[in-house]
This record gives sequence, structure tokens and C-alpha cells, in this order.
Amino acid sequence: MISNIILATFTAPEDIRTGPCCLLWLLPLVAAIAIAYKATKLPTIKVGSFLKETVLLFASIIVFLAITALALQALGWLVTE
Repeated sequence: MISNIILATFTAPEDIRTGPCCLLWLLPLVAAIAIAYKATKLPTIKVGSFLKETVLLFASIIVFLAITALALQALGWLVTE
């Protein structure tokens, strides 16, 4: 019974809006990716170096996404004008 209810929740897509506030849901995803990537790539995990490397990767992903979004916005503006 419970498994049928759980499976039924996956039959309809989740409604995710595209407003600026909804893009904040991207931050936990990027943090999880940065943590998992650095946990698998560092040869030895020490708290200081792990935290520094993870924050650096997190920031570089966010900056890259922001630059890509601005470039796509500019390209969209140029195409529609």
C-alpha cells in the first residue's frame, strides 16, 4: 500500500518555476556536487584543505553558471531585437 503511494508520486512531474527566487534551489545542488567531487578526487582529506577546495569549486561553478546565463540572455536579446 505505502509502496504504491510512493510510486504514484513519481507519475506526475514536479512543478518547478523559473523565477529568480527559484534559482536558489541550484545552490544546494552545486554544493552537493562540489563536496562529492572533491571527496573522490583529493588523495588525502584534511578538513582545512577539503573545505578550501570545496568552496573554491563551488564558487567557480556558480561564477561559470552566471557568466553562461548572462551570455545566453544577451544572445536571446540580440536574436529577438
